[in-house]
Amino acid sequence: MKEKGMLRDEMKIVLGGVERLSYELWCKDIQDKLFHSAEWKVAKTIGVTISRFPEVDTEQIIMRAWHEGKKVAVPKCFPKDKSMQFYFLEDFKQLETVYFGLREPIVSEVSACHKNAIDLMLVPGLLFDKEGYRIGFGGGYYDRYLTNFQGVKISLAFAQQVVEKVPTDIFDIPVHKLVTNEAEYGDSIGK
Repeated sequence: MKEKGMLRDEMKIVLGGVERLSYELWCKDIQDKLFHSAEWKVAKTIGVTISRFPEVDTEQIIMRAWHEGKKVAVPKCFPKDKSMQFYFLEDFKQLETVYFGLREPIVSEVSACHKNAIDLMLVPGLLFDKEGYRIGFGGGYYDRYLTNFQGVKISLAFAQQVVEKVPTDIFDIPVHKLVTNEAEYGDSIGK
């Protein structure tokens, strides 16, 4: 089995080759599946990162959550100890661009969101398998944060991001459900 770094690099190349029109159509398909899911309908607070192309677009998801009266919490990463803290986001103007072009909350303009307040966590990643395991972007932030997380974990991905088996470590935490533009996996994921 290939090692995680090599798999990450290969998937970045695949995603980098996605045409913009296909990307937009696939994002819409994924978002529609998410919005019609039972998990979305019952969630009051959504934990979500601010995506960057070619990740599945989360800005539309955030706007839909606000429109439906849901609270949105977005993470700020702390590279020193590889930890994350989520903050309630009420406006995109409360974001700043930090390292690697990531957009994160301006801490002085937002309120902290406790882990237990998040009902539904949209967990990002590069590769996924049907068992709910994922390879993230290499920082390990989510694996640390999701320890003892009690809410529902869903990942959103394009069909080509789904592989037969993701190499796992003892500390890897699977998501409950994986939603792609072509299918959903997860009745037994994460249980």
